[in-house]
Amino acid sequence: MKTKMIIFAMAAAAFASCGKKEEKQVVTEQEMEQPEIVIQDKECYLWTSKGKDSIKMSVIKANGGNVSGDLEYNFFEKDGNTGKFSGLAKGDTLYVTYDFESEGTKSTRESAFLKKGNTLIEGFGEVETKGSSQVFKDKKTLKFDGSVTLTKVDCAK
Repeated sequence: MKTKMIIFAMAAAAFASCGKKEEKQVVTEQEMEQPEIVIQDKECYLWTSKGKDSIKMSVIKANGGNVSGDLEYNFFEKDGNTGKFSGLAKGDTLYVTYDFESEGTKSTRESAFLKKGNTLIEGFGEVETKGSSQVFKDKKTLKFDGSVTLTKVDCAK
């Protein structure tokens, strides 16, 4: 009798476990190669060259990977520009549209930044004019060579 009860209990346990579905999260190969950008409420970045040139950037991340912020380019003895950007964080890269003003002229251009640790590396590539905006011809060919690498700083600076 005990043997029958043990067999019945084991069969019931096996039957119950067959009815349970394990929830598995499927991660695509592309998602593994491109980790999600993590930006806290607001982050600030700075690049300087020889103490005379600088790029200042503040980034705010919103829902769904949307990003926005302020961007300022100051180059010694050249026209600087200041403006706002908005766009998307895709994988480890920010793709944004930068609306800025330089010497009283308003302009728009695409920009891209690769996030690596506490840095944002500006990407460069061939551009073309569409309407009144400068856009990348092919985002797949952008080069993030590190020549302009902004480092995370305290936003109070």
